[in-house]
Amino acid sequence: MPPDLDHVSAWIFDLDNTLYPASAKLFDQIDVRMTDYIARLLGVDRAEAFRVQKAFFHEHGTTLAGLMREHGVAPRDFLDFVHDIDLSVLTADAALVTHIAALPGRKLVFTNGDAEYAQRVLDRLGLGASFEALHDIHASAYVPKPDEASYAGLCDAHDINPAHALFVEDMARNLKPAKALGMTTVWVNNGSERGSHDADEEYIDYEIAAVTPWLDELLGRHDHDD
Repeated sequence: MPPDLDHVSAWIFDLDNTLYPASAKLFDQIDVRMTDYIARLLGVDRAEAFRVQKAFFHEHGTTLAGLMREHGVAPRDFLDFVHDIDLSVLTADAALVTHIAALPGRKLVFTNGDAEYAQRVLDRLGLGASFEALHDIHASAYVPKPDEASYAGLCDAHDINPAHALFVEDMARNLKPAKALGMTTVWVNNGSERGSHDADEEYIDYEIAAVTPWLDELLGRHDHDD
């Protein structure tokens, strides 16, 4: 590794719009399902349901967190419904699979989604066996990023020393707690919804456009140095 990353022994990746491009628009499908769920739950039209959905997302970190706190929604019921989507828009990324395998140390996924959905996405990307663990919203006790408790829970559950961890994420605000714990932070600035909200160089160590070319450059430089 380049000298500035020699200390990293745990590589932690967000899932959605990070390990695949935001241009896949997978979240557009999830957005539709969330709106449908809220419309049915509250008995309102889709326009009002969409307004509620985004208000919860902005105020609580995830739509689910808002629904749980304000309407007592059962998380598995919601997650099973909204993740019932077409994943055929995703294709395997052979270069990314190779690069992640070549990273020295441990590799984990840290997501506000659930593990079943995350595994389906990873399988589509060819990454189904690339990570030692998926730390999902259930493992976080339904406390989503960017709540500091979810990051502490990740580190405790998987015996991670934050000072030796690197976190890659498309939503800048989700990097702030990681940096506060001592992690090295990488922002994937690829145009995902509210991805740049609260972006601040104080807690962003590296800014990239996509994971695969970044790792290609990182590992290529390492190969050249050898």
